[in-house]
Amino acid sequence: MENEKQLSAASKTIIGVQFLFVAFGAMVLVPLLVGLDPSTALFAAGVGTLVFHLVTKGIVPIFLGSSFAFIAPIIKATELYGLAGTLSGLVAVGFVYFLMSALVKWQGLRLIERLFPPVVIGPVIILIGLSLAGTGVSMAQENWMLALISLITAVVISMFAKGFFKLIPIISAIIAGYIAAVCMGQVDFSGVAAAPWIGLPQFVKPAFSWEAVLFMIPVAIAPVIEHIGNVYAVNEVTKKDFMKDPGLHRTLLGDGIACCISGFIGGPPVTTYSEVTGAMVLTKVTDPAVIRVAAVAGIVFSLIGKVSAVLKSIPGAVLGGIMLLLFGMIAAVGINNMIQNKTDMNNTRNLVIVSLILTTGIGGAVLQAGSFTFSGIGLSAVIGLVLNLILPKSQANESE
Repeated sequence: MENEKQLSAASKTIIGVQFLFVAFGAMVLVPLLVGLDPSTALFAAGVGTLVFHLVTKGIVPIFLGSSFAFIAPIIKATELYGLAGTLSGLVAVGFVYFLMSALVKWQGLRLIERLFPPVVIGPVIILIGLSLAGTGVSMAQENWMLALISLITAVVISMFAKGFFKLIPIISAIIAGYIAAVCMGQVDFSGVAAAPWIGLPQFVKPAFSWEAVLFMIPVAIAPVIEHIGNVYAVNEVTKKDFMKDPGLHRTLLGDGIACCISGFIGGPPVTTYSEVTGAMVLTKVTDPAVIRVAAVAGIVFSLIGKVSAVLKSIPGAVLGGIMLLLFGMIAAVGINNMIQNKTDMNNTRNLVIVSLILTTGIGGAVLQAGSFTFSGIGLSAVIGLVLNLILPKSQANESE
């Protein structure tokens, strides 16, 4: 993109750290909710992202972070099989990605294009943004004043700033919000004071458990489908086709290996992070090297206790204000996908598919059978996939 033609190494470093800030809140929230070490999750995300880039030939600008899809399953599995056993189940999640990668490699993109035409993938991308909007609103509600300060700062800089400053609206918004929070007495520095300067994450070794493996494998279906939707979203943002080069089989393989690595060291499974995709939309910087800088920064911050503690001290409202903008931009990318592919919304078949994907996703539909739970974007994508296969196409838009 135009904004990144003349970026220096220093500029890429600053923007990369900015992208990490965008992902940081969600990355540490998942392990905090399930009882894992946030520094381990941060370390696993950084290493996993670098491995992903190695597998995908370094050309796909995707950042991997802690997956929200596994919060409830990890909590339940830990109760049933213990933490070490649960981690073996999380390692097994990667093998689901390996299986899907092999299937795509065998059948080619024709299978994916048949299952996920624009009438399915467009609303799935929209849903990726809208399903995260509630998180942004919840965080912003902690202090709407701080949220508005960060939101307005991001909007003003992205629209009116010139030169390098136009590329860092997010980090500028965080700084402005953080300064305001300090002045308002909303920042607790006790964690920063208590944190060590240098410290290794709390790595935990998995212990093999068939029960935990069988418990976790079905859960992986949802993030695999979400992975496909996120790759399509990144395609739209970059105007490139990563489904063909390096290929969806490589992106699935890279994500799977990253999940295995995270499980082996005691972290949650990782997934493609829409927060960073939204940041790319806002800054118009899509250089994969910038994403790798964010990954390295994550590893470094996981080892420097003081830096990690400062990041954790950022009030949720500051990050929430920014997320309101970023998640909306992801939804806009999905709308643009449908417009560019000329999806005919006067066609009843298309209207039914799009409507049910959005309503089941936004409405929080859940499919549960015993200990197996399927919900979120994955469930909505499957609904769209099934409808696309069974509804007659006699009146469908030819562009599909």
